[in-house]
Amino acid sequence: MRDAVIRKTAADLRVEPNWVEGQAFSWAAVADELGAPANDFNIARLAIDRHAAGPRAQRIALRLLRVDAEEQALSYAELQRLTNRFANGLRALGIGAGDRVFVLAGRIAPLYVAVLGSLKNGSVVTPLFSAFGPEPIATRIGIAQAQVLVTTEALYRRKIEKMREQLPSLQHVIVVGEGGTASAIRGTLDYHAWMSRAPDSDPAVRTRADDLALLHFTSGTTGTPKGAMHVHGAALTHFATGRFALDLHDDDVFWCTADPGWVTGTSYGIVAPLLHGVTSIVDEAEFDAERWYRILQEQEVSVWYTAPTAIRMLMKAGPELARRYRFPKLRFIASVGEPLNPEAVWWGKEVLGLPIHDNWWQTETGGIMISNAPAMDIKPGSMGKPLPGVEALIVRRQDGAVVPVEQPDVEGELALRTGWPAMFRGYLGQEERYHKCFADDLYLSGDLARRDADGYFWFIGRADDVIKSAGHLIGPFEVESALMEHPAVAEAGVIGKPDAMVGEIVKAFVSLKPGFEPGEALRLELIGHARKRLGAAVAPKELAFQATLPRTRSGKIMRRLLKARELGLPEGDLSTLEAGG
Repeated sequence: MRDAVIRKTAADLRVEPNWVEGQAFSWAAVADELGAPANDFNIARLAIDRHAAGPRAQRIALRLLRVDAEEQALSYAELQRLTNRFANGLRALGIGAGDRVFVLAGRIAPLYVAVLGSLKNGSVVTPLFSAFGPEPIATRIGIAQAQVLVTTEALYRRKIEKMREQLPSLQHVIVVGEGGTASAIRGTLDYHAWMSRAPDSDPAVRTRADDLALLHFTSGTTGTPKGAMHVHGAALTHFATGRFALDLHDDDVFWCTADPGWVTGTSYGIVAPLLHGVTSIVDEAEFDAERWYRILQEQEVSVWYTAPTAIRMLMKAGPELARRYRFPKLRFIASVGEPLNPEAVWWGKEVLGLPIHDNWWQTETGGIMISNAPAMDIKPGSMGKPLPGVEALIVRRQDGAVVPVEQPDVEGELALRTGWPAMFRGYLGQEERYHKCFADDLYLSGDLARRDADGYFWFIGRADDVIKSAGHLIGPFEVESALMEHPAVAEAGVIGKPDAMVGEIVKAFVSLKPGFEPGEALRLELIGHARKRLGAAVAPKELAFQATLPRTRSGKIMRRLLKARELGLPEGDLSTLEAGG
């Protein structure tokens, strides 16, 4: 039986951690360190120009690993010149402060230049996931009334060309030619030719901390996607959490595997590491277990931020593959996107030599709020404790009021005291929906959780995912985690299925690891395993095998889709569904 807590030792802390509990903190001190007043505050200037003007000018900011080409390295000085060109190019097109720029591309250099150059111009940026289909793209462009789209030739021809006339707000489409060649698509601008005409002088645009900077879309179970609005001042949270939750030090090589089309890939794949002046690894390719291990080894990655889905896929590939590689520089691994199963935390320690540190935040929070920081002992399965500057509470709604829960280990809704810099400032065009997220100076996350006697927070499930069976409130994650501990299980998704006797029964959907075949004997074994771990009241009453489980492109298992398909209900918005799900 494994211990309930992973105790940190001096050997685990290969460098002195940036934060220990009880350390003094204020947002004003973070602002002073960044040295930007509220009336002259710009994410891109802080992330690039601050370093380009000093000793980090020639340090590699982005090392881009290509699929069919040599890797490309951009220094902070070069990134400054390119983003200046992009910002000046936008100004020449008449695109200015507050105008919307969408970026639809794979993880290539022009994507990063476009995002940062747009921010430097005072424009509002939305990076889109390149695997989106035409309809989700059109919906988001339409909601934002975007004036500019930056994309690649292949993506334009596949996803934009046929519906261009349906996007009347788009004044300019800037196309990156394939393989560095010029794009000659009628009605578009060739990226390289357009950039070559723009000067690399300072665009001299000034933004304020409360000016809108980023628009991130998040899908609910019903309705159109919500455009969460974030301001330039969010950089204070990105900087602080990069230091405290990810423990970034000056000489780190950092790899965030998230695509910039998702909030993690923007906040921690672009902004946070650049604010700290470190070198970031960017991999153009899709997931491949051996390639990932090779990157960790050859690029000498020291801090790695990835997702539970990727970790489970590495687990599925087996420990033998991992042991063919060495990662002497790797000192800290963190995960986000959905709760990390305890089994995965232990796998990291046993196979990679480092436990994996889960953390919690949302598109709406803009940055990490709760974390297993480096100096903390880890309780596998817990998302950790609130970071400095963050006040987290467990609350319950009673008679129209929100009441804090003082006792430990009582389930309720996770809430945050408002006021951290990266808090979203609205849903674009949906003011009423935005205001429903708040009560009594609290942001209500919609996530159910509990806080234990030591102050650690534990995720239970989304408020609309929790299963009520015979008076018991059952969190799907708890059941999924128990199933994941069985050696045959690769992934598990759990839903509540209506039952006339007990309200709902727990039904599990399971995909298997290679070498295991679905069958009645294994089905009964898995149910028995869960009953042994969880008790008969919580364990699944039904279990079905599936080759793959439906997931969002950011890696979250779509329980609502499992439930809709099981019950024959409408499937709702599928724009974030992973291909093949």
